[in-house]
Amino acid sequence: MNAISSLERDATLDRLERERFDCVIVGGGITGAGIAREAALRGLSVALLEARDFASGTSSRSSKLIHGGLRYLAMGDVSLVRSTALERKVIHRLAPHLAEPRWLVVPARSRAGLVKLRAAITTYEKLGAVAPEDRHRNWRRPELEQNEPLIRRELHPFACIYREYLTDDARLVLANLRAAVGAGATVVNYAAVTGLSTQSGRADGVRARCALSGRQLRVAARCVINAAGPWVDELRRLEDRSAPERLLLSLGIHVVLPHRRVPVRNMMILGTRDRRSIFVIPRGEIVYVGTTDTVYEPGAQTWPSIPRKDVEYLLEPLNRDLSVEPLVPEEVTAAWAGLRPLIAEPGKAPTEISRKDEVWIGPAGVVSIAGGKLTGYRPMARLALERAAKEHGLRLAAADGSDSPLPGGDFEGGLSSLARRLEETTGLDARRALRLASLYGREAAEVVERGPEPLVSGGVVLRGEVAFAVEKEGAATLEDVLYRRTRAALYVPEEREALLEPLSRALAARLGWSESERSAQCDSLRKRLAADLAFRQPEPAPS
Repeated sequence: MNAISSLERDATLDRLERERFDCVIVGGGITGAGIAREAALRGLSVALLEARDFASGTSSRSSKLIHGGLRYLAMGDVSLVRSTALERKVIHRLAPHLAEPRWLVVPARSRAGLVKLRAAITTYEKLGAVAPEDRHRNWRRPELEQNEPLIRRELHPFACIYREYLTDDARLVLANLRAAVGAGATVVNYAAVTGLSTQSGRADGVRARCALSGRQLRVAARCVINAAGPWVDELRRLEDRSAPERLLLSLGIHVVLPHRRVPVRNMMILGTRDRRSIFVIPRGEIVYVGTTDTVYEPGAQTWPSIPRKDVEYLLEPLNRDLSVEPLVPEEVTAAWAGLRPLIAEPGKAPTEISRKDEVWIGPAGVVSIAGGKLTGYRPMARLALERAAKEHGLRLAAADGSDSPLPGGDFEGGLSSLARRLEETTGLDARRALRLASLYGREAAEVVERGPEPLVSGGVVLRGEVAFAVEKEGAATLEDVLYRRTRAALYVPEEREALLEPLSRALAARLGWSESERSAQCDSLRKRLAADLAFRQPEPAPS
């Protein structure tokens, strides 16, 4: 069984208190999820605690790409690029619905610029062992006009296109966590670690509090692994109050626009006025644009605010390089902001810092890991686990099953073929079938079986997704389902307001909420959605 069931939460908490684990992992983002899967597959007994919802921090706020980071070649970080470029193929094999190959268009202003770009991409493809059929192609004016007519060809008469992979970051986390559970791990969300327990100066577990019930927990373990993302330094200070800060937090913002306003056909990279690059990514009925990369001083938090100036910064390249009517912040239909936990390099701006990862061992033996990229989560997991095993004498078995598909990933023929089969077997239309296939993979059919009717008349979110989220994916709140299970808050903005009432009622029936609790969940979500788009109100002029 690879289910994370919110209906069995009390039993999960009992098990966490009753057993002594080989390792307890703090943090339910992609790094923690990857470590949990790797550790469970290698024969360890594993517990994982997440303070909020799984993937509620950085791991649901990325550009949602499995990519090698072509720009890091220019920074000389060849080993990082090689590792992540090769990892793309592995993740695609494990979860083809969560690593969909797409063409990425990089416009060039001159023939010389195209030659330079081709050289970099050729190196990148060699590092990533890219198959011949997936290698880059070059477009000149005729090809641009035919394949990507929105690009202003008087500014960019050339382009190079190459393969990258589109993912859904939050659902990749959930898939890894469920794989970990299938291998024997015990995982729980909404269980914030409040302290460490120690014996003879060594950490032998954690203390935690269940945010949903108020229950206090103590989870015993031979070692503690800190994979708390932007909160890594906070957890390190539970071990050592004088621990120096290791992280620099970088704010990354993405904005969503209707596809009809930016009807690009492929993923795209555009340059900003300060010589950075941003992605323009079509996904169904929307296009999202990002990201920014600026120092974030206030410290780690789940919902960093989105300044209007950053939104204007992201829209400027579209208005300059694409043939569109001028875009303004008021047209943005959704947005997200996340904090990258970069390893601080004094004197360097976030854009100059390598996305390398590092592991530190604290005075009580806590193993902390930070940095890295979404694409490199599996090598990061192995690194952290091997350091933990060495420090604490854990015996790691051979990694049997590490190549087994993640939940939903056991299908062949590509995403479009899976969607067509879903249409044929369920009677869903093409849009609904493709959306479900890309979110759930082969498990989409199971989702439909649990409830094929839309929650909103004419909508795309199905009733079966609620049952699946609660019974298989640990959803415990309305926010969990709207933002991180169905992804409707980001990808289906035209439907999200209408979803609140029927979605909350379906959850209330599953989770036993009172009417006051259900109403409070709706009110909280309305405030959250309004805060996401607060930048659409122009900032008052200085007096």
